[in-house]
Amino acid sequence: MEQFGGINFAKNELADLQTPCYVVNETQLERNLQLLKYVQEKAECKILLAFKGFAMWSLAPLVRKYLPGTSASSVSEAKLGHEMYGGELHVYAPAFSDKDMEEHVKLANHIVFNSPGQFKRFKPLLTAYPNIQTAIRVNPEHSETDTPIYDPSGKYSRLGTTLKNLLNHIDDIDGITGLHFHNLCELNADALERTLAVVVEKFGFLFKRLSWINFGGGHHITRSDYDLERLIRIIKAFKSKHKLEVYLEPGEAIALNTGVLVSTVEDVIYNETNIAILDTSATAHMPDVLEMPYRPYVLNAEEAHIKEHTYRLGGVTCLAGDVIGDYSFDRPLTLGDRLIFGDMAHYTMVKNNTFNGVRLPSIYIYNEETEKCRAVKHFSYEDYKNRLS
Repeated sequence: MEQFGGINFAKNELADLQTPCYVVNETQLERNLQLLKYVQEKAECKILLAFKGFAMWSLAPLVRKYLPGTSASSVSEAKLGHEMYGGELHVYAPAFSDKDMEEHVKLANHIVFNSPGQFKRFKPLLTAYPNIQTAIRVNPEHSETDTPIYDPSGKYSRLGTTLKNLLNHIDDIDGITGLHFHNLCELNADALERTLAVVVEKFGFLFKRLSWINFGGGHHITRSDYDLERLIRIIKAFKSKHKLEVYLEPGEAIALNTGVLVSTVEDVIYNETNIAILDTSATAHMPDVLEMPYRPYVLNAEEAHIKEHTYRLGGVTCLAGDVIGDYSFDRPLTLGDRLIFGDMAHYTMVKNNTFNGVRLPSIYIYNEETEKCRAVKHFSYEDYKNRLS
């Protein structure tokens, strides 16, 4: 029996799984949520589930026990939050259409606008909804992440309003009650501390007219080496000085290390190197592998040429670049072998697609107490067809 991500995989149980599939460990998810509850209680802040990272609504009852609400970036996410999670609902998008805003005002408690122009555009509509808290997202123009695609503060960023633009349109934000910033990605508390200092220096003049602030996402709170106590000190010191309610909305930290992706070897070929073709896909089922890019961990595998048998793991689509990476194993891979990819709960289900008509991975929930998986969802041709016309 192998243990991975808190999941015990018996060989007979692996054989029962319909692959490709995501398996999410609800026991580990609850441990993450308990850690987030600890931060909320000690720092007297609120942490929201950001749907952009994890939107597995079958686990909404568990999430509701620990978090006060959700963060959405579209009408569909907002409806999911309203229908399945309840509590506070925060909404942000780089731009809202008239049609979208007509939906959001019926659902949201907090709406964050990307620019003063967007707030000015919808301010007349918002007068009919006085209970909605509004905010402007600011761009501190301070970068902490090394990956350009995930850097909201990078050059020419469309996300958030710079200080210069804000000052040029300061009258247009009259009436906002909050501020939002987000420039982190998989980072520790020190990155927040540096960013927050810049935000206070540039935008602190607004604080006296506000009641809340959102520190955004990218906080890797549930990572084993994350400095929880430093985060708590940062938030408490900020609240003590500025008297604002503080929100965080980590997408990844909620489901970090809670899930895996199980796949099956469907063919083994040779083209100057051994190649194993799987029933999963990097581009369709784990797109961050190509977008980030990064090399996911595989159970019982090492870097290429560390162990005796090295294979390039390839996806099942016809995209030439649908390659997961090169891995080495103790024994040769054969048809029907199951390969297990680690940390595949966040930014997978929310980003996967049906390119080539490839079936979406099934979804299972694992419980450590029972050591059993239960099926949540199997996808079919209809799921592919219904996305098209």
